[in-house]
Amino acid sequence: MKIQSADFGKLPNGKNVKLFTLSNDNNLKIKIINYGGIVTGIEMPDKNGNVENVVCGFEKTEDYLSDEYLGSYPYFGALIGRFGNRIAKGHLKVDGKVYQMAINNGPNHLHGGNTGFDKRLWEAKTTEKEDAVELELSYLSPHLEENYPGNLKVKCVYSLNNKNEFTLEYFAETDQTTVVNLTNHTYFNLTGGKENILNHELKLTAEKMTEMVEQIPTGKIIPVEGTPFDFTKPKKIARDLDQLPTGYDDNFVLDNENGELKNIACLKEEKSGRQVEVFTTQPGVQLYTGYWIPELTIDGTKKFGSYSGLALETQHYPDSPNHENFPTTLLQPGKKYNEKTIYKLTVQ
Repeated sequence: MKIQSADFGKLPNGKNVKLFTLSNDNNLKIKIINYGGIVTGIEMPDKNGNVENVVCGFEKTEDYLSDEYLGSYPYFGALIGRFGNRIAKGHLKVDGKVYQMAINNGPNHLHGGNTGFDKRLWEAKTTEKEDAVELELSYLSPHLEENYPGNLKVKCVYSLNNKNEFTLEYFAETDQTTVVNLTNHTYFNLTGGKENILNHELKLTAEKMTEMVEQIPTGKIIPVEGTPFDFTKPKKIARDLDQLPTGYDDNFVLDNENGELKNIACLKEEKSGRQVEVFTTQPGVQLYTGYWIPELTIDGTKKFGSYSGLALETQHYPDSPNHENFPTTLLQPGKKYNEKTIYKLTVQ
């Protein structure tokens, strides 16, 4: 196992972006940049030994900064915060005080605002251990950045071992009561981008979901049984899609309020034999099937577009600060935020 670094281009302010490649002994490589904590690539073999990138991403910084990409921004591979998912009308109440957040997704606040963690340059530190290679990214989000209260110290540790487990562990501390909901927005396409994700097969352990109206929870938790949202038995993404004009973009309830590390999902693709198992300590997972991913022209080649990738964003529920019955996203001084997600990448 090893970890290597290389230059990945420059930001408009002249600062360098670094690419870190985590490799194990099974021909698996994870590529991450310290701009936005973005997973730019996961290179893995298929059942015939052909190695391909199985996530949506780019090979240079300029593509992540282009107007074309940011115009209908799908957050490819990014570290999301301070608050992943939506806050209704950007209305955040903490300790009795109301903070008006940026409205950047219809009438709502999404993924930490106009300049969330996905657009920040993180401090990077690498470690090679006996059983894993690690990249630690850290960032200090100052008080009232994107109008969130409190100075928030954040750390994300990405690691890879020889069991093909790609782990993301998040840590945060604050000096003032605030809200935190960190996730990662990697989109998988186990065909290596040769086809869309509609023939991928997904199993989710979730028997319930948050009832949504225009992508904001009503506060009710409802069963998935007998609905297009039932993935308790493995099924292809395409199977019930005729009932969902823009596909899936929904929060599933994992019955994991104690924060145990649980196996919650398995994504498979038959032709390649590739599969991703997901384990998490988080109480929810947002399944997004990428209907709104833009088609882009990269170096003269058309790429991506609707259903070109699928995200399984482990997280707390959307709009949690406005629903007392949801697991809390409040973080107080002296307390530590810590969540973990593992993507186990194997070939059947």
